[in-house]
Formats: sequence, C-alpha cells, structure tokens
Amino acid sequence: MASRLRLGQPSPNPGPGPSPSPSPGEGKIEEGEGRKPEPRREVTDLGGGSEVVHIPRFMARERAWELFEHLDKRIPWTRPTIRVFGRSVVQPRDTCYVADKGLTDLRYSGHQPHAHSWDDFPVLKDILKEVHEALPGSHFNSLLLNRYKGCSDYVSWHADDEPLYGPTPEIASVTFGCEREFLLRKKPANTQSQAAGESGETARKRLKVSAPQQHSFLLKHGSLLVMKGYTQRDWQHAVPKRARAASTRINLTFRHVLP
Repeated sequence: MASRLRLGQPSPNPGPGPSPSPSPGEGKIEEGEGRKPEPRREVTDLGGGSEVVHIPRFMARERAWELFEHLDKRIPWTRPTIRVFGRSVVQPRDTCYVADKGLTDLRYSGHQPHAHSWDDFPVLKDILKEVHEALPGSHFNSLLLNRYKGCSDYVSWHADDEPLYGPTPEIASVTFGCEREFLLRKKPANTQSQAAGESGETARKRLKVSAPQQHSFLLKHGSLLVMKGYTQRDWQHAVPKRARAASTRINLTFRHVLP
C-alpha cells in the first residue's frame, strides 16, 4: 500500500552542517493559503421562484464513509406501516426522525414518527452545524433520516408541502453510501376545468402540450442537494427503484418546522 505524506511531519535529518537560509518570502503564509477550498455549487433555476442547489463534494470522502458506518449501526431505524391509496403497506425504506422539542408533530401517510432528541445523537448535531455553515442564513430544526437498503427500496413521487413547513420550505439533503438518482418533475396543471366543454381531441392535445417538465440529479456519496423557494409547491420529487443500486444509501433531509 502506498504511504501518505502527512503535512507538518518533520523532514529527515539532512546531516551535519548549518541549516540553509530561507529564500526571501519562504515560510510566510500568503493570504488565503491553507484555507479549505469552497466546494463547487451547481444551481438549477426551475423557474417560478423554485431553485435547486447541488454540491457534489460537500463532505470529504473518508469522513463521509466514517459517518455512514456510524449512522448505519447507531441510528434506531424502523420500517413503519403507512397508508397509500387507502391500504396499509410497509414503507419501502427505513426511517428515523429527530427534532427540536416543542415542534408540531410530523405526520405523513397516516404515520406519526417518534421525535428523537438531537442530544441523543451528537454526530447529527455536528452534521447539522456543517450544513448551516455551507448555507448561511438557513435554520433547520428537524431531520428525517432514510435508509435505502438496496435496489428495491425507494420513495415515490411526492412533495414535502405539509403546512408545518410553511409556503417556501428549504430542504437540505445529504447523501451517504450508494449513489442514487433523484428526480424532479413539475406538478401537472389542473386541466379538468380547462378541458370542460372542449372536444376530446382538443383536451388530449392540451394534455400533451402540458406534459410535466423533469430534471435528474445523481446524488453521490458525500453530496448535498438543497430544494428552495416554491419547489415543494410546484414540483414533486422521487428516488426510483434502480437495479444497479445494490448497496445501502443513507439520506439525511434537514427541514425547518414552523413554531
């Protein structure tokens, strides 16, 4: 295995004799030198006040794997039963919920997850701090964790447009482990009222023209994706089944619940 050079480690003894004099300017730290480089950001303007920010290398690879191993083993994962189209089904992924005390309870698909305390998981507080540093002005007070254990685990089309998040929620999503495709599609317009009184052919043409717009993001290990503005009002998102996604992915979605 190739050895790694450790910065700050003393160099080997050059032997007897006076130390060489430094050249002019040597040993001085130039302005900005040694600072952590700003991660590359990809901003997608969805139109209508909706925006997605993608930071592919939000977190260093080795540290991200350490966090993955910790979360995979230490989080009290559950796979709850939810209601979908009037019937009870087992949710196709594991989940856990963490939130500040006193917030409105989270409910979705007939399920109310237990709200754990941040103090129960110091590592999650550390990740939250890094997310806040990367997104100045943001404030997240809750976290929904999801674990996809293979290609059959997924989340179907939906929007996080619950009233407890307000009209323009910001949702920051950190990915660990297996990369997965993240899809966004424009919510279809209500065409029933438009098609009233029209011939069937005219209505079909209108529906064809208004086919939903779609975007795809490949969320890799250690990446951060942020949905902002009216994205939840006007768009839906999903993580579909993919045969090649054979290993585990852990996803942390930070949100702000209104007081």
